Amino acid sequence: MNLLAYVRIWLASIRYSVVRTMMFRFDFFLWIAVDISWMAVNLFLVEVMFQHVDSIAGWDKPEMILLVGTAMLVMRLFMTFFMTNLFSIDRSVREGTLDFYLAQPGNPLFMLATRRIELDGMLNSFVALGIVVYAAGQLGIQPSPLEIITYGFLVFCGLAIHFGTMVMLVGLAFWITRVQGIEGGYFALFDLSRLPRPALRGLMEVAFVYVFPAVIISNFPSETLIHGVRAWQIAWLGGIAVAWFAAGATFFHLGLKRYSSASS
Repeated sequence: MNLLAYVRIWLASIRYSVVRTMMFRFDFFLWIAVDISWMAVNLFLVEVMFQHVDSIAGWDKPEMILLVGTAMLVMRLFMTFFMTNLFSIDRSVREGTLDFYLAQPGNPLFMLATRRIELDGMLNSFVALGIVVYAAGQLGIQPSPLEIITYGFLVFCGLAIHFGTMVMLVGLAFWITRVQGIEGGYFALFDLSRLPRPALRGLMEVAFVYVFPAVIISNFPSETLIHGVRAWQIAWLGGIAVAWFAAGATFFHLGLKRYSSASS
């Protein structure tokens, strides 16, 4: 299949998702409210902390709001396009319904990961982006076109890292019976993205900055708006994004070799 065919499949999946969402409107609005409430709790925690301190690891209140908003933006985008689809891989492997995707002419991982989008996540992505814009206004930031493009690119890199990480976690379903508990570790890992990078020291810094980039996926985009474009950050996060995405795809296809279809 060529690239255009994949684009057509993805657009068809979007149309299906819109129709499905309109059939279950209450569910749609409920999850919007739940997600906004969760984001409000995160901002409330920032407000509470800054009632007792003037800065956190050198980051003042508007900078922390910008950081938290960026972390939420990456998460919301991932939830919009991929999370529900990837969470279903465990069940598909266990029940044998993965055969349906293997029988299709496209790449199995693409067919699984893009079969639907969550419109509530899309709307809440705009809420998260609004938080970023608000924080930037509080800081008096007027980003240049290059800084905006770089910010978007680094957010995209963070999305790729989320994707690769989740694929590796759910890909364990090819080796073990259930991965629900392991999937929960995903949220715990990426909660660290709301922390300023200087707050981590020693083993924590090595683990979550250099080995697993949970912290820099939000810090680097935020720092781009605050301090300007830094080529080394683009190279660092871009390279790690490629590595984690490739690792996730490779791990998934290794798992496929172990898969026994429902008809076998």
